[in-house]
Amino acid sequence: MAQVQRAPDHKDSPEEDQEDVKARDGEDESPDSGEKADEGKDENKPSIIRRHPFWTAFILLVVIALGIAAYFVWLIYYEPYETTDDAFVDARSFSVSARVSGYLDDIPVTDNQHVAAGDVIAKISPRDYQIALDQAEAQVESARAAIANARAQIEVASASIDEARAQETSALAALQFAKDEASRQRQLLQGGAGSLQTSQQSESNLRQAQASYAQAQASVTSSMKNKAAAEAQKNSAEASLKQAEAQKETAEQNLRYTTLSAAQPGRVVRVSGSKGQYLEAGQAIAMFVPDEIWVTANFKETQLADMRPGQPVALSIDAYPAHELRGKVISVQPGSGTAFSLLPAENATGNYVKVTQRVPVKIEVDEWPKDVSIGPGMSVVPTVTVRPRT
Repeated sequence: MAQVQRAPDHKDSPEEDQEDVKARDGEDESPDSGEKADEGKDENKPSIIRRHPFWTAFILLVVIALGIAAYFVWLIYYEPYETTDDAFVDARSFSVSARVSGYLDDIPVTDNQHVAAGDVIAKISPRDYQIALDQAEAQVESARAAIANARAQIEVASASIDEARAQETSALAALQFAKDEASRQRQLLQGGAGSLQTSQQSESNLRQAQASYAQAQASVTSSMKNKAAAEAQKNSAEASLKQAEAQKETAEQNLRYTTLSAAQPGRVVRVSGSKGQYLEAGQAIAMFVPDEIWVTANFKETQLADMRPGQPVALSIDAYPAHELRGKVISVQPGSGTAFSLLPAENATGNYVKVTQRVPVKIEVDEWPKDVSIGPGMSVVPTVTVRPRT
């Protein structure tokens, strides 16, 4: 049987093994020593910031400036507006009502018609009110005639007073003469030079003169009382005149009320009256929308921090999106909408849940389009520039 011979192994010698190990260790240690040398060189090398301090500071300033510019660009160009879709066209609309009762003679307007100030909207039959005016004018004339009559009576009474005073003066003179005559006749009778009959006649004349003087005084008093009565009649007639003039003015006013006219330019909406219809005083026959309209935008209270009167507004109408409108903020209501509602919220009762309130903001439009019909209640989307572009 053949025997396999082993090749001689040169590593069997212990000395050769030790040399091989040293050789391998030397190979393993040579790369590490190179890396350590490189690291030492890197530690001794200065950093890029120390090598270029100027450029480092410049780049840092540029980065800060870009950051600030980006913030202002975002602030000014991307968030300068406040907008809401809770906005509507608003106006002070009111009902056109009859101020007097009667039958409608004519309604010369129709639904949605534009009228100018002074244009006739409806006419009520004026016949009854014309009759009332004629009666009031007759009463005025009667009162004026009564005043003229009272003035004439006053003049007559004044003349009577003058006449009575003249008679009183004459009676006083006659009385004085009768007194003197009676005194002389008494002296003559006592001296024996006069007669008893003559003395008695003078006494009689004295009594007649006294009676005449008293009558003259009574006539003066009567004439003065007649004058006072005439003046009282005059005052009564003047009061009647004022009352008659007031009734006349009321009749004239009612006659004017038979014609319902527009007090300002606007549109007549929802005409409900018709010719021949009987109207009661205060009954509405149409609605009136003035030409003066604006936009009421209900912004959230968190959107009002930078909103001020005079800020520009861009508006778009839902019904006419092709019309871009411009306007400005007029005022901000001092309180939320719920605070002025018919039934305001009672937050002091029950459980409270905080809800963001809305505050009405009045916006005036520079110029409304003329080729379309715009009225209260139409939806608008306003965009307020609260921080203007620079």
